Amino acid sequence: MPEVAAPMVKATKGEARSDKRMGKNVLWIMADQLRWDYLGCFGARHIDTPHLDRLAAKGVRFNKTYVQSPICGPSRMSFYTGRYVRSHGSTWNNVALKIGEMTLGDHLREIGVKCSLVGKTHMTPDKEGMARLGIEPDSTIGALASECGFEVIVRDDGTNHTDYPHRHGEDYDAYLRAHGFDGDNPWEEWANSAEGENGELLTGWLLKNSHLPARVPAEHSETAWLTTRGIEFIQAQGDQPWLCHLSYIKPHWPYLAPAPYNDMYGPGDLPPVVRSNAERETDHPLMKAWLDTRVCQSFSRDEVRDRVAPAYMGLIKQLDDEMGRLFDFLESTGRMEDTMIVFCSDHGDNMGDHWLGEKDLFYDCSARIPLIVYDPRPEAEATRGTLTDALVEGIDLVPTFLQYFGGEAKPHIIEGRSLQPLLHGKPTDWRAFAVSEYDYSTRQARLDLGLDQADARLTMIFDGRWKMVHVEGFAPLLYDLETDPDELSDRAPDPACAAHLQRLNAAHFHWARQHHARTTVTGAQMDLRAKRQEPHGIYIGLWDEADLAATNKILPDKASG
Repeated sequence: MPEVAAPMVKATKGEARSDKRMGKNVLWIMADQLRWDYLGCFGARHIDTPHLDRLAAKGVRFNKTYVQSPICGPSRMSFYTGRYVRSHGSTWNNVALKIGEMTLGDHLREIGVKCSLVGKTHMTPDKEGMARLGIEPDSTIGALASECGFEVIVRDDGTNHTDYPHRHGEDYDAYLRAHGFDGDNPWEEWANSAEGENGELLTGWLLKNSHLPARVPAEHSETAWLTTRGIEFIQAQGDQPWLCHLSYIKPHWPYLAPAPYNDMYGPGDLPPVVRSNAERETDHPLMKAWLDTRVCQSFSRDEVRDRVAPAYMGLIKQLDDEMGRLFDFLESTGRMEDTMIVFCSDHGDNMGDHWLGEKDLFYDCSARIPLIVYDPRPEAEATRGTLTDALVEGIDLVPTFLQYFGGEAKPHIIEGRSLQPLLHGKPTDWRAFAVSEYDYSTRQARLDLGLDQADARLTMIFDGRWKMVHVEGFAPLLYDLETDPDELSDRAPDPACAAHLQRLNAAHFHWARQHHARTTVTGAQMDLRAKRQEPHGIYIGLWDEADLAATNKILPDKASG
């Protein structure tokens, strides 16, 4: 994409920018489809992740972090805009983020911060919207709008099979070919294929092959390659402040790990599967339809989980090892002293829990994610190595980064909340519930239920203990995570829980009534308009000159109104 010049850094009204601000950077690391409970620092005992644990010891672990949708595309669009799914409108994978939605890159460029991508975004550009407005996709504006506001160093979404229409694998293909791994599609033939006994290619798309090593050596896998590209980006940076979104593909499917990670773990290393017979015997129409889908039928089988989950753990172990290489680089170059490091995932993976495969729905294995934030500033010393149960949402990262870089808050656009008070141990009036949304209009369950696509929507409201799922057209679901942390028992039919349903329904209704779309006028501007009532030059309801004189006394300055 074209090189984008950073704008002049503007001073905040009434104060000058300090040179100290220009030394701050952010490395935002995201893993794809990583469960929160598969990291040692979040309590896992079945897998060893010493390098991410090491980061956690330097920062804050946010123990109750929820994504705004448990599926890649809409979750990431919320991460990148700081807005709920109903606000940005990209409700499913490959649903374009409409032109005009401001992203993290847009906000940071306004204050002179470079915002770059190394890895995955799952961004789909609004080509129709750009054509309507005469924006050329290869122009500077068009390129940024097409890439979710990021300046692209590497774009690799990790779904690079030959027939996929949204393929972004050219850079990795070229890298593999340069290292002798040739073929029509090196990503598929080397990184995501194994070899049979007679040298035949065995595709990683088939779950039965998950225990086999990928043909590509670990040092040339996507995980290692993206780490190297991230390090190269950081090495090339000068004094201009930057944010690098280092976004990994794994442990997302295809579940195929390179040696030695493919057989580090076996079925005996897996945590107990979380499910009950009562879940399978549910009479809830949505859940019955969901359990009948192919992916859930597959992962309900013990032999599938026993074959796939060890490979999933191997991919996580490789990611953690690469984090060790990355963190060693940051420490040896002094970047740990001026760079905020954020580690998270875009959603989890059901991995057979609740008889489910893939992600989807709002069980903690899918909608809850790991979030670690290391803040290098001295104000964060008191919270290092701590864990907080504050309800955090993915949309909170954009305002956190904006405040970190000294930008002004934009609550009329950004719906998340800055984590800075929590990072610095300051008292704050935090949110009472977290919200996540899911559009299942493209899923087989919707067709089986005979629903119109407009009605295939779910909303989760979670207050830290009680989790309600609003199911449009059907009865809600309700779980008490204090007495039932595994979410095995739907309490919605229980009359004793009626008050909790009523309370969470009221919270849902209150949230739905908020302003989600008024982004072109700030709250302060609305206050000024309320005082003036009408624009300059319009006088309504005035009786005489005395009324006019009184009105003129409260007129704001024309330049600020």
